[in-house]
Amino acid sequence: MTTPYERKQSLIQAYEFLQELSKDMDIPESTRRQAKALLRHYPTAQDIELEGQLQQRCSEELALVADKHGPLHPILVSRIAFGSML
Repeated sequence: MTTPYERKQSLIQAYEFLQELSKDMDIPESTRRQAKALLRHYPTAQDIELEGQLQQRCSEELALVADKHGPLHPILVSRIAFGSML
């Protein structure tokens, strides 16, 4: 199962890969254009990191109500949390 931390790292790596593709003069122009178009709407590494921090903070605060409302799992986290699903 993919952890929120692994998901966050994968998103950042995909962003970096698209950046590399958009600048690589050895690949076709159409591929570079497509990479640039995707980057226009893709969150930056900073955006992804901030979202992970926000989700982690919210999930820690919501853990108190998880018993009443079921498990609340973040999609991204800013750090690896051992011993829990956060």
